[in-house]
Amino acid sequence: MTMLFRINLAALLAAALVLTGSATLAKPLTKPLTARRILDGVDDLFRGDSSRGRMTMIITTRHWKRTLTLEFWSKGKTMSLVRILAPQREKGTATLRVGKNLWNYLPKVKRVIKLSSSMMSASWMGSHFTNDDLVRESRMADDYTYRITFRGRRAGREVVDLTCIPKRDAAVVWGKVVVTVRTRDYLPLLIRYFDEDLKPARSMTFSRVADLGGRRLPTVMTVVPADKPGEATVVRYEKLKFNLGLSDDLFSLRNLQR
Repeated sequence: MTMLFRINLAALLAAALVLTGSATLAKPLTKPLTARRILDGVDDLFRGDSSRGRMTMIITTRHWKRTLTLEFWSKGKTMSLVRILAPQREKGTATLRVGKNLWNYLPKVKRVIKLSSSMMSASWMGSHFTNDDLVRESRMADDYTYRITFRGRRAGREVVDLTCIPKRDAAVVWGKVVVTVRTRDYLPLLIRYFDEDLKPARSMTFSRVADLGGRRLPTVMTVVPADKPGEATVVRYEKLKFNLGLSDDLFSLRNLQR
């Protein structure tokens, strides 16, 4: 999913593990931004010096549906902690990220597991996010060449499309990414991801813009894989606070088990 899917949960994770952002695009803008500033604003949408929040993640697959209530903390770009609050059978399960390292805590067996490189492509908590999504660090404007490919009215809204093509030496998995933002404040509406053959791979939509943590932000993000009809992961932010002055000790293996 690369950094583009960090929006975060961000987002994500994203969602909470990686999503916490600048207020650059939180207010209506009177002058058009450059393509780079728009992409940077999308990358930084949920990022702050630190954050704490709660969200609900609804995962739908062909065989089952589950809802998780998550509490999360983050500091900077490389430290984050996510803990499951519900359902009861998974309460206390947690994921810690420090740098590019990930650990999971399993309360039923009271074990901390460090994720190896072979486990990074596995699904995070059964969602359509992978463990690797949570540790990738990149920026669209740095890893892709980009240009505005559409500016106008679509589906009753004024929007801008930015098409991003990976640079030759960029450590990304997508063959193309198309970002759609609404013109009035450049908040994201849709990000479409294409594989190396430029076939649709998945999409992320942003909806229900509201005041959250003192910022105007999309509060719902929906990830839909192109090759799995009817499946999706929906992230709903319920609470979010920024710039709390969190201690580094919060992001420790000792605290992971508490």
